[in-house]
Amino acid sequence: MQLYDFLCKELFVSKQEIDDFVLSAPKMYKVYSIPKRTSGKRVIAQPAKRLKDYQRALISLLEQILPVHKSAFAYRKNLSVKENAMQHQNSSYLLKMDFQNFFYSITPDLFFSVLQNLNISVSSEDYYLLTQLLFFCPSKKTGGKLVMSIGAPSSPFISNSIMFFFDTAVYEVCLSKGITYTRYADDLTFSCNKKNSLFDLPALMKQFLVEHFKGRIIINESKTVFSSKANNRHVTGITITNDDCLSIGRQRKRYISSLIHQFSLKQLPEEDISYLQGLLAFACHIEPHFKESMIKKYSFETISQIITSARIGHEKK
Repeated sequence: MQLYDFLCKELFVSKQEIDDFVLSAPKMYKVYSIPKRTSGKRVIAQPAKRLKDYQRALISLLEQILPVHKSAFAYRKNLSVKENAMQHQNSSYLLKMDFQNFFYSITPDLFFSVLQNLNISVSSEDYYLLTQLLFFCPSKKTGGKLVMSIGAPSSPFISNSIMFFFDTAVYEVCLSKGITYTRYADDLTFSCNKKNSLFDLPALMKQFLVEHFKGRIIINESKTVFSSKANNRHVTGITITNDDCLSIGRQRKRYISSLIHQFSLKQLPEEDISYLQGLLAFACHIEPHFKESMIKKYSFETISQIITSARIGHEKK
């Protein structure tokens, strides 16, 4: 790949500057926690600004070399949780599975094994640069285990490329069984219209993970869920209704409506307006008619002011 030459030209640095920088790159992360959507906390490792520049440069090159399977819907242009859910909205039976500690399970060894399977040769210099620049060291000690960071701009693409051969194998076996398969980051979704067709898949997924990753990526069995039209079907946070439509769900609609009500009474704190704005944009993306219902309930002026982040009766002077 001749990464030294590429980075020198791309980032206007010398080989010596690269060598000095990458020496401590795996430690150049700000680590903090955020609440998960359901329970617990997610550890984020945010790389330093200069390290992000290196990572973005590398990904611009690797995107031309490494494939991503069409079953992967996360982190891809013009695709979102909506497009992922749409693949399953006309299916009666659903299976959801989840990887355990997905990003932290991805190590340099897994990454380079994929390159080897793709017959991409990597020099010792390129191996060193890719390892130091793309992976994070969570240990307090220098020289600790390197893993993929949640928070690096390079991690989304690398995680998708890591899964290429796994996604291919799963897609092909599902296609032969009349099952739809998609993966959104660490969320695996399977659906079909034939009863009892999904029950063999959990064991098969474990087998594939052993074959492709020697068990280093594993299933979080507590999150394996079967569902059907007899109960609610949810795909990456989106509800599929019994008439096969996509919805944000009643509870979330009520919550958004309550925030809009507070906004209309000038009781919503300033710091929560951008949060409401994001929720409303997401809701309208999933259910375009939701905006119309909120306009009817609260007025066009109120919804317009939320969208533009303006407070009722408080124009900026």
